[in-house]
Parts: sequence; structure tokens; C-alpha cells
Amino acid sequence: MDAMSFVAVAPEVALLVGALLVLLVEITLEPDRRLLGAITGAAVVFALAFSVWQWVHVADVGAADQFSRMIRLDGFTAFGGIAVFVVTGIALLAMWPMIPGLGRRGAEMLALVLLSAMGLHLMTASGNLIMLFVALEIASISLYVIAGFTRERADADEAATKYFLLGSFASAVFLYGIALLYAATGSTYLYGASSVSEVLVESYFRSPGVLLAGIALVIVGLGFKVSAAPFHQWAPDVYQGAPTGAVGFMAAGVKVAGFAAIGRVLVGGLETRIDDWAPAVAVLAAVSIIVGTALAIAQTDIKRMLAYSGVAHAGFILTGVLAGGDGVPAVWFYVATYAVQLVGAFTVVSILEGPTSGRSAISDFSGLGSRSPLVAGSMAVLMLGLAGIPFTSGFIGKFVVFQAAASAGYMALVILALLGSVAGLYFYLRIIVVMFFQESAVAVGPGAATASPDPDRASSSALATSVAFTIAFGIAPWPLLNLLTDALPF
Repeated sequence: MDAMSFVAVAPEVALLVGALLVLLVEITLEPDRRLLGAITGAAVVFALAFSVWQWVHVADVGAADQFSRMIRLDGFTAFGGIAVFVVTGIALLAMWPMIPGLGRRGAEMLALVLLSAMGLHLMTASGNLIMLFVALEIASISLYVIAGFTRERADADEAATKYFLLGSFASAVFLYGIALLYAATGSTYLYGASSVSEVLVESYFRSPGVLLAGIALVIVGLGFKVSAAPFHQWAPDVYQGAPTGAVGFMAAGVKVAGFAAIGRVLVGGLETRIDDWAPAVAVLAAVSIIVGTALAIAQTDIKRMLAYSGVAHAGFILTGVLAGGDGVPAVWFYVATYAVQLVGAFTVVSILEGPTSGRSAISDFSGLGSRSPLVAGSMAVLMLGLAGIPFTSGFIGKFVVFQAAASAGYMALVILALLGSVAGLYFYLRIIVVMFFQESAVAVGPGAATASPDPDRASSSALATSVAFTIAFGIAPWPLLNLLTDALPF
């Protein structure tokens, strides 16, 4: 293996070594949980450092294909790693309070998170459709287990079963789409000689009808992963049933990797056929915005509300995909900042309800402003960011993807997205009103509803980091946007 090849897979090596060490140390030493946390944290930090190394390396040497063109080392891969591992690090801090209570199974949870992060990053780095499918399965199988990790709750088993069955079906659809793309083009490579993108620039290729069917099935498979409507039905039930401490990682990590895969396939490999897939993506975006916004308004459970709002956000992000390569920097900015906000929001839910709880009623947030001003203030900032209020990263994210879509000629969709954003203010501002302008709910037990949430150091760190990201990239986003614009062309 030469130096260039090692750079391409260095983050995966760090995460795999970390996962194996966590399990080995747990089996042989039965250590204090803090040692396992230190090993897990070190693995994520090394993976993040290696992704930064990839960014610098690509800037100096340029993009390259590695391992028989299965892995693509470019700015897209490097920033994908940075986004995935930042989200993973914050999510690990948020879920740490649940690890001691799991006993020896805590090591299994940490290993699953590392393996899932490895698969998520491989999705951003895949230069071949087969590699993309393998990466998707590495991430998905780990997430299926995480969803049902809280064995004592029936709804956790239900969540894992639904996620597994629907996820397996979506994976099969995606794989069939890959098969049809191969039948139409004779290639599964996304870049380079004899790749899908190269075949499609020729005046003749084998089977136009088969190609369109393959594109459609790939869009369906990836649409499920990012919970775009009408492929979103799994998300609310899985979010509600899975351990609250782990939901942030499940929701945010999949969004980052899913949209990275959409960028790789549709923009990297099939941009020459944008006139074929863009109308379908535009419809998917419109349906996601309408369905996600309408159903989020009706929710009384905050985890389900965040799930449906995630459907709407998937629609917003898809508007940027319609701009092709020109929209990639805007999409990456939106996805990365949204993922951090989402992890932060689920961190607050975990602090309030407990990291293994499935219960997360919006009414439980009543009076939180007086019970815990710092937690409530943090949640308010994150809700404003998700709503897209100025001076938050959410506002900048929406601005840049809507601008990209408008420049590509999708003004009607942009107008719909703006209306959806305005309607979405209701369910985000509702949380703030409940926290600061409603009295605490009637206590079920001694001090049950009126107790002041007391986040530990790990949860506080996760929350502070999420809030800092939301504010910092809302006030000064242009350095990151300019960096992405310069580094992310395919």
C-alpha cells in the first residue's frame, strides 16, 4: 500500500481499530467506562484528523482514485469525513450518559457507533456504485442494531424491526437500480475511464429506457435513506422507539452520508443526464416540503416532530441538488450545519427525558426556561437555527440552496420552499413558547415534572458545541462557503 492509498482509508482504519480495541479491552480487562470512552473518543479524533489530512493532501496533489477506483480521494471525501466525524463526536458526547447504564453492552454500543461512522464515511468516499452499496450496508446494519438496543422497551424492538425491514427493502431497490445502471452503461464506476459519467457523454449508449429505470430506483433507494417523502414512513416510528441518546447520531449521520451519496451518484456520475433526473428530484423535494411541514405541525411528541421536520429539510436540501455541480457547496454547507443542529436538539431531549427513554412529549418542555435556563436557551437557539432565522447557520444554509435552485431555473420550487419555511416557524417557535411562556406541567411524582434538568459534562459539551456551530456559521459563514466552493468541484 503506497502513501496515497493509506491517506484514502486512514479514517476507516482509525475507526476499525477503535471498535476492535473497545471490544477487546471490555472482554479482557472489564475496565472503567471512562477508558472505553477515551478509546472511542481517540478513534473519532484520529479519524477527524485524517480527514483534515486528506483535505490538505488533495489541495496539494489533487483528486485521485484508489483501490481499483473503488475509493475516490478528493475534497468531497475529505469534507464528508470532517462532517461525519464532527457529528459522531458530538453525538457520542450526547449519548455518553446512557453508556454506564448498559453495563458490558455499553462497549457494544460504542463499537457499533464507530462501525456505523466508518460506513457513513465510506459512502462519501465511494467512487464505485458497488462500493457505495457495501458502505451503505455497513452503516445500516449497525444502525438497525442501535435502534433496538434498549431491550426492555417494546417500542425499541418495534423501531428496530421496522427500520430493518423497510431499510432492507430500500437497499434491495437501490441494488436493483445499480444493476440497471450497469446494464445500461456497462460500468459501475462513477469517475475516470469507462465510467458511467464517461459513457453518458458519448453520442450513443446502450439502453436509454433501462438507464432511466435504474436512475429512478437509485433515487428511491437513496430517498429512503435521507427520509424524503414519500419514503419517510420509517423515520417517526424509529426516532420515537430508539434510545433518545442515540437518535441524534442516527438521524444526523444518515442525512450527511445519504446526501453525499446522492451527490456522488446524481451529480458526480449522472450530471450529463440532469434533464432526466432533475424533474423527479424536484417533485421529491416539493412533496417532502409539503408532507414534512404539514405533519410536523400536527405532532405532540418532539421526536416525531423533529422526524417530520427532517423530511421537510430533506426537501430543502434537494432543491440545491437540482443545481448540479454548482449546488454541491451549498448542499454540503446546509447538510453539515443542519446535522449539528439536529444532534444538539436531540441532546436536549435526552437531557430532559433520559437517554434511554422513548417518551418525549412537547408538553414536558413547559416551564423549562425557569427550571433550566441554560438548557432552554440552548434549545431555543437550535430551534431558531432549524427554523432558518437570520444570524443562525440555518438561515445561511437555506439561503444558499435556494439561491442555487433559483439560478438553475426552479423558481417555483424555491417559492414553495420559502412558504414551507414560513409554515415551519409554527412548530419550531412553539417549542420556545412552551419552554418560556407556559408553566410547568403537573408533576406525576415528587418533583417529576418540575425538577431542574442537570446535564452532565458530556451532554453539556455536546450542547455547547452545537450552539456554538449554529451561531458561528450564522454570523460568519463565508470563509467555509468559499472554502467549499474552491475545493468541491468533481
